[in-house]
Amino acid sequence: ARCQCKLAPRERTNCGFPGISAAQCRKAGCCFNASVPGVPWCFTPKPKKVRKVCSDDAHNRINCGFPGISAVQCKKRGCCFRAHPAGVPWCFYHRVVEE
Repeated sequence: ARCQCKLAPRERTNCGFPGISAAQCRKAGCCFNASVPGVPWCFTPKPKKVRKVCSDDAHNRINCGFPGISAVQCKKRGCCFRAHPAGVPWCFYHRVVEE
């Protein structure tokens, strides 16, 4: 993701070695920008922004509880609770989505 490489030059963390090429840098999963002298040109990308969501797709739920678990017990486990539909886990893990 390009936006992960939009870092102020002073915020860059070196991700390569002196003289690394743009291709070598990118192959290592790093960002390359040689426009500013005196700062790392090959640098670590910003971490991806992710958020946890309770998926609406009932068939992709991964069980986080046990039969008869209450909403309170489920939330204490840090999971999602939806008491519908029948036949799928009502207490289930979040899905992590990239923003």
